[in-house]
Amino acid sequence: MTLEIKDGEYKERLIEKKLKDYLSVFGAVSIEGPKWCGKTWTSLKNSKSAVFMDDEDVRKMANLDVKSIFNSDIEKKPQLIDEWNLVPTVWDAVRRECDKTIEKGNFIITGSTTLPDKVMKENVHHSGAGRIGRLNMYTMSLYESGDSSGEASLTKMLNNTQETVNTGSIEILQLAKLIIRGGWPANINISEEKSGIIPKSYVDSILNIDMNEGEDKKRDKSKMRMLLRSLARNESSIVGNKTILKDIEDCESEAERLSSRDTIIDYLDVLDRLHLIENQEAYGENYRSPSRIGKSPKRHLTDPSLACACLGLTPEKLLKDFNTFGFMFESLVERDLRIYMDYLDGHLYHFRDNVTGLEVDSILEFSDGEYAAVEIKLGYNQVEEAKKSLLKFYDNMVKKPAFMCIIFGKCPAIIKDPETGIYIVPITALKP
Repeated sequence: MTLEIKDGEYKERLIEKKLKDYLSVFGAVSIEGPKWCGKTWTSLKNSKSAVFMDDEDVRKMANLDVKSIFNSDIEKKPQLIDEWNLVPTVWDAVRRECDKTIEKGNFIITGSTTLPDKVMKENVHHSGAGRIGRLNMYTMSLYESGDSSGEASLTKMLNNTQETVNTGSIEILQLAKLIIRGGWPANINISEEKSGIIPKSYVDSILNIDMNEGEDKKRDKSKMRMLLRSLARNESSIVGNKTILKDIEDCESEAERLSSRDTIIDYLDVLDRLHLIENQEAYGENYRSPSRIGKSPKRHLTDPSLACACLGLTPEKLLKDFNTFGFMFESLVERDLRIYMDYLDGHLYHFRDNVTGLEVDSILEFSDGEYAAVEIKLGYNQVEEAKKSLLKFYDNMVKKPAFMCIIFGKCPAIIKDPETGIYIVPITALKP
């Protein structure tokens, strides 16, 4: 089966460069990520034939003889196998097909759910190392959706070639709308007053279908809803599972409480396998007092729109609660930084000194080992506070950051501060 994407229907994604590179190296490429993030469309754009495992007839064929779904015509390669996880034996079959030929780029396989350990052990007997390359895909960044001009480049800041640019400033209400809309490709051209519908529908799908899909075990819908709300309340915060359990106990009735830490772990594992959790690990390299460094991750749902949907937030509600607005803005920025650093083969971390309380919102570690320190602030009136944190961090590092940066929501220009060398950048101008 082949589906044609018409001109104007598709926005180019940053992952495509890496996908093309991987197709030239591996026999197959696996793309994993949350539902609705654009895996299928991006894969279709880069494949020459396709089968869709959510088609019942296709699944029946694959279960009878998995090789029956393969296209043997070299002119029809790469072949997309969409949602391969619905028939887990596809993985090993694809790996075996790749072993039969020296040709590269035979398959693109996509999955929205990581298989449970039991299913993996029963159906997947080889990691695919050397045959199947793995890529992660996320929702769209502001640069991919066309809401960032790309006049500020992380690469140029790293190379000290970023120029000063007057960018103009986005209205704060528009920034709130971008958070509520999220990075879902299907939402990009939806009218602003309807942009909250897709994230809310996503949450409903988690509760009604996804959390139990393909499993014998049935989970409690009300408990999962409580957990999602707790994660949303703690978006962009450094909290452990005990804090989440306490948060739920403080906020919900006795009948609705999660009964144990094991239950939380199980429910978090479900969200992780659905690619809905993107926790930001702690950075600890080169600090002069390593024993004081926090190890806990910063909590994130995969897109800030999901946190807003769980809490019933709208652009207008965000404008009335700037504390919550700040956390959701931080989530938006770190979603984009995660995408940009993945494109650059780097990593995204956060930093906290547990003794002094010094925090740096984001640490960007590049592929060559250099790193950058980034503070995230909603309004430009917080610039001095952000500078102070970055300079204190700088003073305590053995190996100094290659650059430091403050990313703002409302900021009229890209500037390199003449006194400190710190870049000042609006999120609506950022790109890799």
